[in-house]
Amino acid sequence: MSAVVETASSLADRIIALEESSTLGMTKKARELAAQGHKVISLSVGEPDFKTPKHICEAAKQAIDEGYHGYSPVAGYADLRKAIADKFKNENNINWKAENIVVSTGAKHSLANVIQVLVNPGDEVVILAPYWVSYSEMVKLAEGKSVVIDGSFENNFKVTPDQLEAAITERTRIVMFASPNNPTGSVYSEAELRELAAVIAKHENVFVLADEIYEYINFTPQGHFSIGSIPEIHDRVITVNGVAKGYAMTGWRIGYIGAAKWIADGVEKLQGQVTSGTGSISQRAALAAISGPKDAAKEMCEAYERRRNLVVGLLKEIPGFKVNMPEGAFYAFPDISEYFGKSDGTTVIKDSDDFCTWLLNEVYVATVAGSGFGAPKCIRISTAASDENLVEACRRIKEAVAKLN
Repeated sequence: MSAVVETASSLADRIIALEESSTLGMTKKARELAAQGHKVISLSVGEPDFKTPKHICEAAKQAIDEGYHGYSPVAGYADLRKAIADKFKNENNINWKAENIVVSTGAKHSLANVIQVLVNPGDEVVILAPYWVSYSEMVKLAEGKSVVIDGSFENNFKVTPDQLEAAITERTRIVMFASPNNPTGSVYSEAELRELAAVIAKHENVFVLADEIYEYINFTPQGHFSIGSIPEIHDRVITVNGVAKGYAMTGWRIGYIGAAKWIADGVEKLQGQVTSGTGSISQRAALAAISGPKDAAKEMCEAYERRRNLVVGLLKEIPGFKVNMPEGAFYAFPDISEYFGKSDGTTVIKDSDDFCTWLLNEVYVATVAGSGFGAPKCIRISTAASDENLVEACRRIKEAVAKLN
């Protein structure tokens, strides 16, 4: 009887080529140190530290009592899809019907579905950087090619229309970005999005994948603007959103898209062969969230803005840190490249990965290297934590970097 091969090299090539999520990797290391008894402050994971609002939880309990125990429709329950379509119309000025909506197992799943449906091997996906860590890996799984455009620190990490025009080729299939942005917290204004849309409008075979998962965590006076509301490219914009961030529902795993019907149909077809419909109870909870009051979402946004101000102020006091002012989401994204090449006498900091690993081992503060986000000079710090932990984490970081020279 032949021996069973159990080596990593026996995995499929697409899995071997796949990078581990840097955010999840750092969170895993932080948990291991915490399990050893160290007082770790984890600012690596992008997860609200609030609980899901009570009325949403009550809706889930009611759904259990009402017998929502079976398979759900592949694209989502009809009333939830209609509620999402109404949300798009009333809040985003995007006119979709229920038939244009597909509900999936989180916004990450929604993004991956769209890329699999639209990208053929060799197609190019233009990604506005800094970008969320999974974007480029999703493109890789679809056998596409990521074309990354860097938004400069000086431009608040945002890409210009000229940069976008220069990046588009005859192989470009999708332009992909998030606003509010993870990891930078930057928000593209209506004027900026209209300028980018004008470029895209000239290329009729190019689609836009707009990740709006942080929509409700926006600190700008003008608020959120959706690129999908611009008439010239409306039919070519796939808007992705979900309930995880704005309603503190990460574990409920509900995301959704609004798109042209042929794209929505393609996503439903794919999903029918991979996951089928997402969790029935979670969908009923999402219906209560999307259709219900927004008071809790507003209160959480106010808390995130206060924490943003607290953390940015503290980080600016750390020598060598260059810090921008995030306009949304719950992250700070300082440039720490002044410390590259410096040492504490034992460890030499070569890059942001070294810096984050050293920081975790030195003072037990978990952050994420910017390399995974397409910004290798920076680190991401989540501000979704208590004021006490944020103040203590910044104190530890300041104390630690004082040892580097």
